[in-house]
Amino acid sequence: MSENLSVAKKIEIKVFIATQFEIGGVDSNEIGEFQLWYNRYFKDAPYYHVNGAEEPLWVNKDGVAGTILGMGKVRSSSSMTALLLDSRFDFSRTYFLISGCAGTSPERGTVGSVYWADYVVDYDLGLRISPLDLRKGESSFSLLAGFEEPRVFQLDPKLVQKAYNATKNIELNDSEANRIYRALYTQPAAQQKPIVSVGTHLTGDSFFHGPSLSFEAQRVAELNGAGVYVISEMEGAAILYVLSKFGYLNKALCLRTPVNFDQSADVNDNLRHGLANDGGEFTGAFTTGIQNLFRVGSYFTDYIVVK
Repeated sequence: MSENLSVAKKIEIKVFIATQFEIGGVDSNEIGEFQLWYNRYFKDAPYYHVNGAEEPLWVNKDGVAGTILGMGKVRSSSSMTALLLDSRFDFSRTYFLISGCAGTSPERGTVGSVYWADYVVDYDLGLRISPLDLRKGESSFSLLAGFEEPRVFQLDPKLVQKAYNATKNIELNDSEANRIYRALYTQPAAQQKPIVSVGTHLTGDSFFHGPSLSFEAQRVAELNGAGVYVISEMEGAAILYVLSKFGYLNKALCLRTPVNFDQSADVNDNLRHGLANDGGEFTGAFTTGIQNLFRVGSYFTDYIVVK
């Protein structure tokens, strides 16, 4: 790979792959969110440094671009803004695919699955009060006026359906680590094998954990008229807000794979379970999920490029 320092004319981007982190670099022995994309599309492609972006933008000869935006709302949205403002690239006909790992509720999903978003909701924009400070019957979360525009995004229903229809029958990987992990849970949704499906993604800067916060996440989705919460993640709403300000929301897609459940199977062990996810205890779920995510995402990417 090599850096391209000058461009004679604007480079047309057909598909933009937005990931959030890598583990040890694109050539390391551990895969993160970007490495499989890099190996397939960008190993021999030039890359471009962009002021304000966390990482370079790789662009191959077919017009597929990819980068690592950074984890969390601040890094991902500032990187996305910087990239869209770079005059070297033409995004007027681009499909944007946000791709990454996530969590899910055992009531609604399972690890290793892949979920297209129909809605993406910001989990943080509202009034949140600790249950310890509530009177009986009061809710821990309420909406506040003034945050309507950046709070909830409905992705183009026809595009989401098109993506789902093209990928719903893709055979996904499973693993012994996944089977052991999900066997800890009694919920039917948690015990199922990995699937391709559609549901609401919630974006929050904190790794929320435990059945009470999972219940609250569904309430946040319902208050925003946004269907069934199935994915917890940290960047989607912020990136989509940037895309909406540039007029690109109608060609945006979000694709996530749960690599952990949003609560422990043991109601008394949520703190340890949450920290164990951060420490990589459930790496089997991570590896399988990332492979499935790439299998689905790359299929749709190729579908767009050659259509």
